[in-house]
Amino acid sequence: MLAIKLQRVGKKGQASFRVIVQEKCTKLQGRSTEDLGWVNPRTDRYEVNKERAAYWLTKGAQPTDTVWNLLVKAGIVRGAKLAVHGKSKAAEEKGKEKKEIGETVAAASSVENQAEGVAPAPVEAPAAAA
Repeated sequence: MLAIKLQRVGKKGQASFRVIVQEKCTKLQGRSTEDLGWVNPRTDRYEVNKERAAYWLTKGAQPTDTVWNLLVKAGIVRGAKLAVHGKSKAAEEKGKEKKEIGETVAAASSVENQAEGVAPAPVEAPAAAA
């Protein structure tokens, strides 16, 4: 299976990347099928051959998440950008704790409302964005 991915080039501490088409399971510094462009994250400049990138996407090449975001930014594909970096385990646990606290507060308030004879407030569905 073909993949469109980034290949690191440049000196230590001055990374820049080539956008390449390569077999998914080959070594990153190995032989690539085609060079589609370049990305320099230090200057936020990039250049991608739009025709060739579109060609490889139609042939079934799967871009990595970072390359997908670059192709969206370049206007080659349409869609939402993907979250590249996952949350750390500490952040996930903190989110779970907040969710659990919110659920217990909601449950406690509904119990208090039932004890007082207050009807729960109706929940409205969010309006569809047009």
